[in-house]
Amino acid sequence: MPLQTPKPLSEEDRHRRRRYLKATFITCIILVMIGSTLHVVRLGAGRMEDMRSLATYDLKEENARVRAAGEDITLQEHHESGHAANVGYTVMEAQRLMTREQWVDLDSQVAIAEGPFVQGTDLERADAQDKPAHTVTLPLYYIDKYLVTNAQYARFVAATSRRPPLNWKNGRIPQGEALYPVTMVTWFDAAAYAQWMGKRLPTESEYEKAGRGSDERRWPWGNKMEPSRLNTYYNVGSASNVGSYPTGASPYGVLDLSGNVDEWMADDFLPYAGSQATRDIFQGKVPVQASAEDRTLKLSEQKTVSRNYKVLRGGSWKGDPFSTSLFHRNFSFANHASDFYGFRCASDVKAPVRKP
Repeated sequence: MPLQTPKPLSEEDRHRRRRYLKATFITCIILVMIGSTLHVVRLGAGRMEDMRSLATYDLKEENARVRAAGEDITLQEHHESGHAANVGYTVMEAQRLMTREQWVDLDSQVAIAEGPFVQGTDLERADAQDKPAHTVTLPLYYIDKYLVTNAQYARFVAATSRRPPLNWKNGRIPQGEALYPVTMVTWFDAAAYAQWMGKRLPTESEYEKAGRGSDERRWPWGNKMEPSRLNTYYNVGSASNVGSYPTGASPYGVLDLSGNVDEWMADDFLPYAGSQATRDIFQGKVPVQASAEDRTLKLSEQKTVSRNYKVLRGGSWKGDPFSTSLFHRNFSFANHASDFYGFRCASDVKAPVRKP
């Protein structure tokens, strides 16, 4: 039977088919978009769940854990104005915080042999203030094996009647934190403690050589970031006992040079010789609110001042893991304090052990 020739479509049929095809095409696009959106939402939900599972505290406590920028500074100013009474330890009570053997260990120093090492870096992605790499030669010096702990600082406070850190309630160390590095101390507090111990604050060069040794390593253990070797980026959620990361020791055996808390250095924050960094980085600045409207809207401008910043080194339990690179330079004003600022001491000759 011969095939019949299809009847030509009318103009109305063609128009109807075009509308159908267009509607089908649009429906397909919408379905793809909906599917993509649901996929992204599922990925986001999974990521949020991962973040919740990695959090080191109940997120319902977030308001009590996270501080606004500058809050530590305000607390410190309130504290230093005389609103925090020193009602803490007697000398005897402070001494009893540790055994004789623990005191000897906590106060121990490590000898760093004289000689040259490379300070700074030429890595392309490093911050401008960390460049350039340059050779520095140091004489023999000694540096504390550990960061100064709350227990050690309590002994100092009791002996000198200096105001305790403001995170100590009623002048006493928070429960279970005797071996945490002391924090909420200004550069002046740290320098005073070091002098009382017959020591001083380390220079940037001394800190960096104690960590990098002679092979220009980026972290105390080598050139690869290994989170298991240090306390950083909220992997603990707070400072931790000094010496908790023995695998993070430097070639000389110095601990916590990366992570835990940032360390006050003796130096002003100034450019290295040959630095290409803009001078504005090193210029001290303070926030200024010029009008009542600014204060209402909580707006401020940065005003330059004649004071220099002091250098902080090592990164902290709060910071970006790459800020724990041994060549990285952080900075703050000497009268500022924070819950991730601490320190250790150094000396030109081995300091005598403080007797109980």
